[in-house]
Amino acid sequence: MPSTFALTKKTVLGLFTAGLLGATVLTSTFVALPPSIVHAEQAAVFDPHQSLAPLVEKVMPSVVSVEVKFSNAAVADSGEDTGPDQLPPGMKEFFDQFPQFKNRMPPQAPHGGGGALGSGFVISSDGYVVTNNHVVDHADEVKVAFQNGDKFDATVIGTDPKTDLALLKIKSDKSFPHVDFTKTEAKVGDYVMAVGNPFGLGGTVTSGIVSARGRDIGSGPYDDFIQVDASINKGNSGGPTFNMSGEVVGINTAIFSPSGGSVGIGFAIPASTATGVIESLKTNHKVTRGWLGVQIQPVTPDIAESLGLENAKGAIISELTDGSPALKAGLKSGDTILKVDGTDIADARDLAKVISHVAPGKVVQLSIIRGGKAQTVPVTLDAMPTDPKMASAKVEEPKAGSLSAYGLDVTAADDGAGVKVTKVDPNSAAAERGVKEGDVILEVAGTPVNDPATLASALKGATGKKILMLVRTADGQRYLALPHAKG
Repeated sequence: MPSTFALTKKTVLGLFTAGLLGATVLTSTFVALPPSIVHAEQAAVFDPHQSLAPLVEKVMPSVVSVEVKFSNAAVADSGEDTGPDQLPPGMKEFFDQFPQFKNRMPPQAPHGGGGALGSGFVISSDGYVVTNNHVVDHADEVKVAFQNGDKFDATVIGTDPKTDLALLKIKSDKSFPHVDFTKTEAKVGDYVMAVGNPFGLGGTVTSGIVSARGRDIGSGPYDDFIQVDASINKGNSGGPTFNMSGEVVGINTAIFSPSGGSVGIGFAIPASTATGVIESLKTNHKVTRGWLGVQIQPVTPDIAESLGLENAKGAIISELTDGSPALKAGLKSGDTILKVDGTDIADARDLAKVISHVAPGKVVQLSIIRGGKAQTVPVTLDAMPTDPKMASAKVEEPKAGSLSAYGLDVTAADDGAGVKVTKVDPNSAAAERGVKEGDVILEVAGTPVNDPATLASALKGATGKKILMLVRTADGQRYLALPHAKG
């Protein structure tokens, strides 16, 4: 069953979701990190060079298999094939040889319906369970099964597609074993243990180390994955990755795999990301994020040089949304955001994550560079809208011209805002920096340009080693820095 979490072929070749949707389908594994069996007492640390059996015995009671049934329409919409007959090569033969495991596969739903399997873990004694959004998306019926054989109906409390997290609540008044999120960030080289329900087998444990941090796999706007080499396969989606103290450090979410099986590259949502999302889902049944209302891009070395910055860091505003908090606060295109409330901003992705973790209505202090000067701008954030609207522009007759020294032919833009590029010399510096036919140059060194003459004048009058230009492309607005033309 395809993950609702978009891991496209365009972003990562062979990146398959490891979610146990149908226990037969490749899907992404995201792990939500709730509380753990580790309570107030000192957490015991297990030696990974010795047996992990004591750690397994400690955390296993809190890990569950998530069983989902879909309606005919949901299965049809998903395009997912489910059931034992759709297993990858070799797995069908396995179940034929060991039929006792077949009852762990999702049952074939009548009249074209379907089922899926995933993983999850209990985060509180009253039965809240964390799993992936893609495991329970469009579900008509959800059950959770414990390792001791107990099975309960569950309700979907809330989901967050942008992080692929979901929160369930077990329909029972019983007290359940549970696990805690870690309060310290996992480090590269730390030993970890993943527990889940790969291929519907249930109660499967794998171990390894944290291989890398901060991975962006192109799956969403807040990518910040932990990479682990503990084996993660289809069905591990939503299951926990533990440290040696029995705390959840990550939620298994995706695998990189040309074949669909584990090759030792798995990705998990870090606990620091999951905790806030889960708390918001528990309280509000949805996630509300802070919104600044700008389009941003990284500060490249060329752009840093054109702005007079010593280091290529921060995020430069390329466009502002009408009615946005940024516009109301007086921010402008070309402002470079270096800090939020005193916290350094590494790049555009970092700014997006920091702002998303701030509650709407809160005032943040943005440290910016404008026109080569540092200043601080207070901004009151709004809640992120579902469909922000952009400004429209007027139309005027185009006028043509040539900027052969820069390898460009241009004309006035059709809507009167900026200068449209009609031809690009493939050997020019502009082409090297990604300028393409159809792009529209809006500003040069902070000066708006609306026709070829004003563009030529602005280029001639620009100072510094590099000329900062604001360009509108098919994908939005961005800044680039061109060297001065010779002659």
